[in-house]
Order: sequence, then structure tokens, then C-alpha cells
Amino acid sequence: MVNEPAVTKWGRVRADVRPLASTLVRLAGVAALSVFLSACGSAPLATFDISAPREGLKPRALRGILVIPEPTAPAPTDGDRIVVRSSPSAVSVLAGAQWSDRLPRLLQTRMIQTFENARMMRSVGRPGEGLSADRSFNWDVRRFEIDVATGQAVVEISVKVLTPEGRIAAAQIFRSQTPGSASSGPAATTALDAASNDVLRQIVAWAGARI
Repeated sequence: MVNEPAVTKWGRVRADVRPLASTLVRLAGVAALSVFLSACGSAPLATFDISAPREGLKPRALRGILVIPEPTAPAPTDGDRIVVRSSPSAVSVLAGAQWSDRLPRLLQTRMIQTFENARMMRSVGRPGEGLSADRSFNWDVRRFEIDVATGQAVVEISVKVLTPEGRIAAAQIFRSQTPGSASSGPAATTALDAASNDVLRQIVAWAGARI
């Protein structure tokens, strides 16, 4: 005997929705599994750091207390990705590589360590550490990137030394560049670390004479 489709009292055929619902559930499960497997299969980003220079610093008689906040930086330099500039108006990030922390936080730590390595301050630290500062920094990372057009790693930082009242005691822009490539994480970060070390030395030598 042939099963006839169910008919409502208005004469329309009532479709059985259970097979359709079952199919949708199976499709949703397959999609979720595909997303999970894709996430598990993606390679982790290689992680790199910058260093605080120890050589080329001239110790001075210990004097003054300096507070160093995080510097400001434009996007995407304010994140943890390595910036590549392909033209004056176009920037991107290096595929497969990242810094070990947000770049401003890394630079804050390495700047403090560089002052400590130079042994020229009575104390240097971060805001909120209870230091009664003789001077503080207001600084901005203008460039920290691989410039593809010139084949250079470029680091440019603007620094203002502030009095406890917030007045500008001194201001200067520091810049360094060294041959660098965006071909890989190690190539890019080695060049950026070298340029960064040079800028940190410049800043410490300049600021140490003004605190």
C-alpha cells in the first residue's frame, strides 16, 4: 500500500520537517568540526624580543630619580606585531611573527634597563612605584618598522623630559636605521633590535645630562 502525504483540513500537504531538522543538525556539526580543526592546524606565530644595550654606555655619578611611563605609538606599532612599511602611506604586519609583548611595554622595560645598565640614576622606574620623581618622560614611538623601499630597519622616537610640575625641560627626536629585510622574522627583528639599541643609547646619554 502506498503512503499518501498527510493533508490538513484546508487541503494543503503537511511536510514532515523532522528529516530536514536532522540534516541541519548534521551540517552544523560538520561546520563546527571544520572550524575546530582549522584552528588546531594553524601554526603559532614565532615570537621575538628586543634587548637593552650594555655596551657603549658612559656611567655618570648617580643622581636624580626618573619615572618612565609606556610610550605612545600609532597603530599598528602600538601592538605586538612587527610593522612593515611598503610605501609612505601603506603599512602592514610581518606574517608569522610577533613581539613577546606590546611594543610600547617592551620599550618601557628596555629603556629602564638601559638607564640601570648605565648606572647614572639614583633610581629609575615606572609610574605607580612610589617614586618621587625629579624628572619623568613623555615619549612617542614615531617609527619602529622595516621600510621595504629603502631596505632599512627604522626606529624613530620623540622624547620630552618633564619637571615634577609638568613643564618641558628638554625635548629631542632620536633616529637610527640599519640594513634590514622583511623576508623573515629573524631578519627583521635582528635589524630592528640593532636600530633600537642605538636609539636607546642616544636617549640615555642625552637625558642623563638633563636630569
